[in-house]
Amino acid sequence: MPLPPYRIKVVEPIAFLSAEERAAALGAAGYNPFNLRADQITVDLLSDSGTGATSAAQEGAAAVGDESYAGARSWFRFLDEVAALTGYPHVLPVHQGRAGERILFGTLLRPGQICVSNTHFDTTHANVELSGAEARDLPCAEAADLDSREPFKGNIDVAALAALLAGPDGERVGLVLMTITNNGLGAQPVSMANLRAVRALCREHGVPFFLDAARFAENAWLVREREPGYAGRTPREIAREAFDLADGCVISLKKDGLASIGGCIGLRDDDLHARCEANLIATEGFSTYGGLAGHDLERLAVGVREVVDPAYLGARAAATANLARMITDAGVEIVQPAGIHALYLNAGRLLPHLSAAEFPGHSLGCQLYLDGGIRCAELGSLYLGTMDEQHRLVTPAPFELVRLAIPRRVYTQEHFEYVAETLAAIAKDPERITGYRIVSTPPILRHFKVRLAPLP
Repeated sequence: MPLPPYRIKVVEPIAFLSAEERAAALGAAGYNPFNLRADQITVDLLSDSGTGATSAAQEGAAAVGDESYAGARSWFRFLDEVAALTGYPHVLPVHQGRAGERILFGTLLRPGQICVSNTHFDTTHANVELSGAEARDLPCAEAADLDSREPFKGNIDVAALAALLAGPDGERVGLVLMTITNNGLGAQPVSMANLRAVRALCREHGVPFFLDAARFAENAWLVREREPGYAGRTPREIAREAFDLADGCVISLKKDGLASIGGCIGLRDDDLHARCEANLIATEGFSTYGGLAGHDLERLAVGVREVVDPAYLGARAAATANLARMITDAGVEIVQPAGIHALYLNAGRLLPHLSAAEFPGHSLGCQLYLDGGIRCAELGSLYLGTMDEQHRLVTPAPFELVRLAIPRRVYTQEHFEYVAETLAAIAKDPERITGYRIVSTPPILRHFKVRLAPLP
C-alpha cells in the first residue's frame, strides 16, 4: 500500500465515551446519528462532505484572503483555477453544492419537466422536486448486482435514456445530470465511454447535459485505473475531458475541493449564466463571492490543484481498498468493487432476521455507534422507502445499505483497523441487533431529522 504523500501537522482530540454514555447519547438523539454531537463520536464516517483536513498550503493561502465584497483578489485566484480545470467560460461561486443545485434547477427546469440521472443523491433529488420537476433515475443494469465487480456500475442505462428521449416523455426532459462518482449507488464510477454516449444523445435531442461533479477527481482516478486507453493519462487530464463533454456542471467543493465549505456552477451558455447569476446575487451573495469568505476561496483555489495529484489519489484509493479488505475478512459484505470516497455495507445480508420495515441498515448503523462510537449513514428503506401517514413502510428500498464515508486526509490505518474490528464483533452475533420504528419525521429529506425508537 503506498504511503500517504503528506505528514500530520495539526491534530485534535477525539472522544472515547463509555458504552453507557453512548447508549444515553443515542437515545437522546432519537436514535438518529445525524442528531449526535460531534464530541460524542470516536470515528466519524457520516460524510466525506466538508470533513477533510486542509493542507499547509491551503492554510497559508487562506491567511492572505481578500474579504472585499466585490472583485476580491481571492475570487480571481479561485476563478482562474476552476476555469483552468473545467474549461467553462462562466463560473459562479456558491457556499455549497446544494445551493448550486437550487440555482441551476430553479433556472433551467420548469414544473412538469423531467431531470434524468444515473442516480440523484438526496439533496439533488429534493432540489429537482422543489423546482417542480420530476427526478428520474436510470442506473445501468449492472448496478443491481451488489457483488458484481463490473468496473463502471455508476453508468447510466444508455438504452433506457435513448428510449426515454425518443418516446412520449422525451419532450418533458429538461436536463440530463450525470453524478460522478455515483454516490447513491455505492461510490461507483462512470466511464468516459458512458459520458460520451450521453453527450451524443443529448445533442441529438437538444437536451442540456450537466455533471454533478462533486467527486470529479476520484472518478478520474478510477477511469485511469479501470478504463482501457486511460492508464497513461493524468487525473487532471481525464477530469478535463469529462468537463469538456458536458454543457456545464454543479460541484460541491466540500468533497474534491478539499475544503470545509464551497462549491460552484460552471456554464458555457451566456444566457443561462446571466439568469443563474441574477438568482445567485439575489439569494447567495454577489457573483464574486457567492456566500464564501475570501479565505474559503483561497483554500478552494489550492484544493482543486492538490486533489488531482496522482500520489494523493493513489494513496486515498489504496487506503479505502485496504479497509474494504479488512471488512470483508471480518465477515461483512460490501458493494463491489470498492470505490474511493465510501464503502457500502450490505446490512440486509448481514441482518436477515430484520425485515425492511425494521430498517436493518439503520439498525446496523446504530449498533456501530453503540459498540464503537462509529457514526455512519443508512442508505436503505429509512432513506429511500415510501411510507404511509403512520410512518409505516409501504415500498422498501431495493437494498439495505450502510455508507461508511471516508473523510479526506483525516484518519490513519489504526482508525480503520478499529472500524473493521468493531464490525467483526458485530458479525459474530448479528441476531442480537434489534430493529427500529419511526416516531416522527419531517416532510422531506426524512433521514436527516427523523426520530426513532428501538423495537422490543
